[in-house]
Amino acid sequence: MESAKKDIRALTKDQLRDFFVANGDKAFRGNQVYEWLWQKSAHSFEAMTNISKETREMLKKNFVINHIKVDQMQRSSDGTIKNAVQLYDGLIVESVLIPTATRTTACVSSQVGCSLDCKFCATSRLKRMRNLNPDEIYDQVVAIDNESRLYFDKPLSNIVFMGMGEPLMNYKNVLQSIEKITSKEGLGMSPKRITVSTSGVPKMIKKMADEEVKFNLAVSLHSAIDEVRTSIMPFNKNFPLKDLREALQYWFSKTKNRITYEYVVWEGINDTQADVEALVKFCRFAPSKVNIIEYNPIDDGAFQQASNNAIDMYQKTLEANNITVTVRRSRGKDIDAACGQLANKS
Repeated sequence: MESAKKDIRALTKDQLRDFFVANGDKAFRGNQVYEWLWQKSAHSFEAMTNISKETREMLKKNFVINHIKVDQMQRSSDGTIKNAVQLYDGLIVESVLIPTATRTTACVSSQVGCSLDCKFCATSRLKRMRNLNPDEIYDQVVAIDNESRLYFDKPLSNIVFMGMGEPLMNYKNVLQSIEKITSKEGLGMSPKRITVSTSGVPKMIKKMADEEVKFNLAVSLHSAIDEVRTSIMPFNKNFPLKDLREALQYWFSKTKNRITYEYVVWEGINDTQADVEALVKFCRFAPSKVNIIEYNPIDDGAFQQASNNAIDMYQKTLEANNITVTVRRSRGKDIDAACGQLANKS
């Protein structure tokens, strides 16, 4: 039965070499197959043209390649592309290609559904069905790189782990995928072009710092006042701001990388002067910058984008305190591809 076979991409290069030696072949054959699987992103054993037919048959008998399929692609009026990606077991995740004049960014998913319970996000309503494997994350990046080359005539330049799921609740697989994406034997991308966005899991932030990772860290903060944050992100009860702050200070002491805070301002929730002042204070604990993100409604009316006056107040107060702030307009809203909207309609 097909499903009983192991996915060949779960094997390391050494394990592949050992497999060939054990089957009476040369070890270097493992190197060739590894290159086909990762650098060339082969979807099938047939595609491995420099390997004999007998060897390909043997591989087919022993293994599968559980490759993703782009099930549906939607294009926004602003150029953003959203992929509904079908996994080998029929589950669907979404990933997004965001183009600008100078670069293209892939927004990738790390879980089917999400482990956390943020009230303003469509994905959190799905609940977590499973974690994505490293190769499933890698495949999303390859698919978006191909689309970037095809539609925008340039290779993918940046990756953000801001799609479906909480990356730090799928820690091992996310780190393995980044290892492959940045490896010369994979896509060879610089870790400096990768940002992992978390809602803030202090223990895992410290673990990343200990492993001295080279990629960037973004935190979906949305409030620096515990009661407010808990009301919109209930898991904050278990990971209060004091613990998050301490983990972020530890992160900076280890990596020397400043932190980006992702921040949405909602009417009647976090749009007062007291909210801004709490944020300014929180930003002082470690070098950071703030991205204020436009809110994208998910149909239930409980959350409304704050007024332009409130956004201006945030921007002016942060700048007056020498904190770098960017106000980001959302992309891909017309195809539900914007922040917080993924899985809204599917």
